[in-house]
Amino acid sequence: MKFDMSKAWEDATRLISANRDVMLVVAGVFFFLPYFAFALLMGNRMVEVEASMASNADPEAAMQAMTALYGSIWWVMVLVTIVQGIGMLGLLALLTDRRRPTVGEALAIGAKLFVPYLIAQLLVGFAMGLLMIVPIAIGAAGSVAAAVIVGLALVVLAVYVFVKFVMVAPVIAIERVSNPIAALRRSWRLTKGNSLRIFLFLMLLVLAIAVVGSVIGLVVGLILAIGGPEVATIGQAIVSGLMNSVWVTLLLAVLAAIHRQLTGGSPEAVSETFD
Repeated sequence: MKFDMSKAWEDATRLISANRDVMLVVAGVFFFLPYFAFALLMGNRMVEVEASMASNADPEAAMQAMTALYGSIWWVMVLVTIVQGIGMLGLLALLTDRRRPTVGEALAIGAKLFVPYLIAQLLVGFAMGLLMIVPIAIGAAGSVAAAVIVGLALVVLAVYVFVKFVMVAPVIAIERVSNPIAALRRSWRLTKGNSLRIFLFLMLLVLAIAVVGSVIGLVVGLILAIGGPEVATIGQAIVSGLMNSVWVTLLLAVLAAIHRQLTGGSPEAVSETFD
């Protein structure tokens, strides 16, 4: 089956329209609030770090300040990752399960499947990391030109691997595949023959979100700057949280639509889910 970008977008927008109330609830609790708190914390801490860097021109001291910053808030980053991961899996289950689970039941499914999802993502991240080590090793050996060429080739390979495993979350949440290896294999098979189309579709989506987000961030930033540093920090955290919520919910609807299309979802099943 050839992946149809137009159909995927239409299905994703229909999913959002038919489930906007529950999506607002889940997005607010699991995507907006954690990211808002994190952005607010980072904003306040970055002001301190920037002030320290301004008073000390030593690059090593600046690097130590940034390292200390992330070292002190690592637990917040882990907590946000867990909360958003559970929310993502729960929302995927909520949007696609024809048994119509409650929000609580869907989130319980997300919590149950979070560990397999995390393991699968760590495996993909580990593979990506290994790919990036190769050009570094070549460059360290003294061949900078070869390292650049190999690095560019590996970037393409890394993008390909990302696309091949982009269906991991839908496979785990929608098909209830709790084995991380099996989920990775299933995602690889589902995307076979459609990797380039899926990549182009997701790239267009990312570009559109990035452009809109940049414009909104610029306009809001200019407005908030009038109110002073504290108002700007809080306002930017709110905007960041809202943009994160929009991006994640839209991406999940798109992934659900892509999964349904790749698995050959019947018109009856689609209608039953959307209506």
